[in-house]
Amino acid sequence: MDTPLSTIAVVGLGTMGTGIAEVLALAGREVIGIDISEAAALGAVASLETSTARAVTRGRITEEERAAALARFRTADTLQAAADAELVVEVVPESYEIKQQVFRELDGIVSPTTILATGTNALSVTRLAAESQRPERVLGLHFFNPAPAMKLVEVVSSVLTAPPAVEAVTRLARELGKEPVAVGDRPGFVADGLLFGYLNQAAAMYEANYASREDIDAAMKLGCGLPMGPLALLDLIGIDTARTVLEAMYAESHDRLHAPAPILGQLGSAGLTGRKAGRGFYTYDAPGGQDVVSDALTPAAGAEAGAGREVASVGVAGSGTMASGIAEVFAKAGYTVVLAARSQEKADTAKGRIAKSLERSVSKGRLSAEARDETLGRITAAGSLDAFAEVDLAVEAVAEDLEIKQQLFAALDKVCRPGAVLATTTSSLPVVAVARATARPEDVIGMHFFNPAPAMKLVEVVRTVLTADDVHATVRAVCAKIRKHPVDCGDRAGFIVNALLFPYLNNAIKMVEEHYASLDDIDAAMKLGGGYPMGPFELLDVVGLDVSLAIEKVLHREFRDPGLAPAPLLEHLVAAGCLGRKTGRGFREYARR
Repeated sequence: MDTPLSTIAVVGLGTMGTGIAEVLALAGREVIGIDISEAAALGAVASLETSTARAVTRGRITEEERAAALARFRTADTLQAAADAELVVEVVPESYEIKQQVFRELDGIVSPTTILATGTNALSVTRLAAESQRPERVLGLHFFNPAPAMKLVEVVSSVLTAPPAVEAVTRLARELGKEPVAVGDRPGFVADGLLFGYLNQAAAMYEANYASREDIDAAMKLGCGLPMGPLALLDLIGIDTARTVLEAMYAESHDRLHAPAPILGQLGSAGLTGRKAGRGFYTYDAPGGQDVVSDALTPAAGAEAGAGREVASVGVAGSGTMASGIAEVFAKAGYTVVLAARSQEKADTAKGRIAKSLERSVSKGRLSAEARDETLGRITAAGSLDAFAEVDLAVEAVAEDLEIKQQLFAALDKVCRPGAVLATTTSSLPVVAVARATARPEDVIGMHFFNPAPAMKLVEVVRTVLTADDVHATVRAVCAKIRKHPVDCGDRAGFIVNALLFPYLNNAIKMVEEHYASLDDIDAAMKLGGGYPMGPFELLDVVGLDVSLAIEKVLHREFRDPGLAPAPLLEHLVAAGCLGRKTGRGFREYARR
């Protein structure tokens, strides 16, 4: 059953259908675009004309190739036009009733050898196939938006799908220049199955007033390198669409993490479905617009909460990579820095690490030799916290252990002058528990830098219920001076980034445990379909599986949600000493250096 798939019908000429039609036409296929709306059909033609003209201008195709592609695309308003198609791809609204009607009609129109593909990302392919007269020829073909740009295509098989149909569609995807990933039939498949759980948690975080929409989005973009923040992405996808996907996921998993956040239903019921409506989590310049405009929730420009304390000198406690990176950041910004470790030797080693980092910046032309010398000259290495006696801000960057941090802050309480701000860089421990180790908890705040500190722009500013307003204002002002982007959040496990990132990573591990998809397919799906800089298993191995497990345990302990329980596979790998790149083996094996 070798089907050439040279004539293809696309049913539904919305944004996705039009994008798929463009990809097919440019790849030399005869394409029949079918939509009952004349306006949609005309819009698809205009869209292809515009996008292909842009491609000619940018040198991606020739004028002759453009003309040929446009000639291969025609539109129709009835499914009868699909009679000669070897493949039909439906991208009509996410409704069983609508999709089943399309499939029933197609059964009586197309050839017995025609493959019927659904573009759903939320509904059961098996259920759609079972009601067709040709279940062995029905499968899922899930493109990502915008289809011309996104490389990932998920090829979804049901238990009824014949392998030759899968092979034919997979071959087509490769010929289109896409990266096909074979997956089974479950709501969301791989990419959306992981993505929508994360988006749902971000919506719930915002709904709980834990952080502003701007801070949640900035945190995930700057802290994880994502192309869009989760709330802006929900607006792009469509809040109603996201809720439909989550409802389908929850119906199968019964995992509370997939139960749609109430705010999604509230916004959808109000017609505030995102960009297409002109308003969702954000407000846009027009329905379908891309530009965010100010609304009642937009922070006032330059608005800061009161005056802060004067900071001229900074103490950094610790001798590891994070401590030396933070010290480098402050020294580059003009602060006098004391870098204190448990011994003079460790402190000198940490300063030496800074010197090497600065030298690399000079060799790459990012820093002048004069600036290097001035920066290094601002740093004093000390073998005792006694050197912090006159600092205005003390920042600890020691081991992620509550007892160790409490002992350190008890020592800082005795050494640092009255009025000095004391900051912890913890990523998972309660800041208030550290603050209570001092007699001045109002002076203590969380200042969570990301590694490597000189490169990463994000700082999570974590207030406890005891933190003074002027301490918060001080740290915000300091972040501006060291050219970091501060986001405000409360004192709860994971803050913003880790609270959203690690459940997503944990769910990826569960997919592997359930034999739903391979490590490579999941990593490829999230990089190609979600725009992630690293796949989840690449990231887990870089972060360290022991570190990841510790954070997962903290999240599970605080929120008591069964869905946050660490995946057993993660616990088994850590118990076996497979901790990621640092041990040469984690989810993958690495060459030892």
